[in-house]
Amino acid sequence: MHAIAHRCPCGEADVVETPPRLGDGTAFPTFYYATCPRLTGVISTLESSGLMREMNDRLAGDISLQGQYFAAHIDYMAAREALGMNVPEVQGISAGGMPDRVKCLHSLIAHSLAAGEGVNVLGDEALAKLPNWWHELPCSIIFRKQGNIDE
Repeated sequence: MHAIAHRCPCGEADVVETPPRLGDGTAFPTFYYATCPRLTGVISTLESSGLMREMNDRLAGDISLQGQYFAAHIDYMAAREALGMNVPEVQGISAGGMPDRVKCLHSLIAHSLAAGEGVNVLGDEALAKLPNWWHELPCSIIFRKQGNIDE
């Protein structure tokens, strides 16, 4: 992990930034990584709903949407490259299928949470469909019960 990119409304980290090269030297293109188990759970449920197929169908026929999604791809790579680490293996690669298709809502939603609304149109759309994963019982209480947080 390089940094916390976003915090859940409960205060815990839910998206982290990862360097483009892992400690063992492996190239790793996924810069924004959703880490909260509750968040990733609701995203997995959304992925199983057929939303990615619908998004891919729209993306194939909508030039404006293609342009917005390409801009998200550029933003994603620029944020990763701002770390100053040159990793040729991930040059031109972002995540989640960008810029041509929707392959992983986890990546797109993590990008939307980290970059803020208006940067990744399809990530924003998917994020808006999620329930409030933190609402019923704040994640911090669950993490404490699991022993993942020092009080």
